[in-house]
Amino acid sequence: MIYVIIFGFLGISWFMSWKLKSKFREYSQVPFRGNMTGAQVAEKMLRDSGINDVTIHSVEGELTDHYNPANKTVNLSPDVYSGRSVAAAAVAAHECGHAVQHAKAYQWLGMRSKLVPAVSFASRWVQWVIMGGALLAMAAPTLGLGVIVFGIALFALTTLFAFVTLPVEFDASKRALEWLNSANMTTSQENEMAYDALKWAAMTYVVAALQSLVMLIYYIYVYLLRSRR
Repeated sequence: MIYVIIFGFLGISWFMSWKLKSKFREYSQVPFRGNMTGAQVAEKMLRDSGINDVTIHSVEGELTDHYNPANKTVNLSPDVYSGRSVAAAAVAAHECGHAVQHAKAYQWLGMRSKLVPAVSFASRWVQWVIMGGALLAMAAPTLGLGVIVFGIALFALTTLFAFVTLPVEFDASKRALEWLNSANMTTSQENEMAYDALKWAAMTYVVAALQSLVMLIYYIYVYLLRSRR
């Protein structure tokens, strides 16, 4: 049953990723009423929010947009940075939503930022640690199980990170949509499109968090099976 659930989540994750790209391409064909590029939208939102120490950059890739609190940069993919569509405006505003969170010391963003170094280490080594523990348990059960527990702790850290990310992403989208509306940047129809695009982006994070939780339960299940032998 656990394997069915795992593969089910993999299928859902693929569908969400496909749906997000589909929505982005759809709304990329809808001209933005303000006729501003994503970069210009980002500049205006930062300016309206009283933020003057954040810079905007173009980065390679598709949907690689992100805010980096370490160097205070809003990084936009080419289609968003130069695009003059509803999708570009929505994504640019969303990433600036993170900049606003940073400026206002939003607690969930602060927590996520503090977790980044540990999660980076955990993500790099967790699979090897658990695999090594499983192999070691064949020759030295006690030591091997101890290594597996350490691996599970590392994976639990990545699962925690995935769930902490959820309020950060939802709040950034909320800030983006409120600003687009209050600044009279979008029509009601454009705002609905922006909401739809950001909703699907948020759902990919929800699925990723649930998928991580299922994998954590699976690793605990494997540990319990081995510990009973």
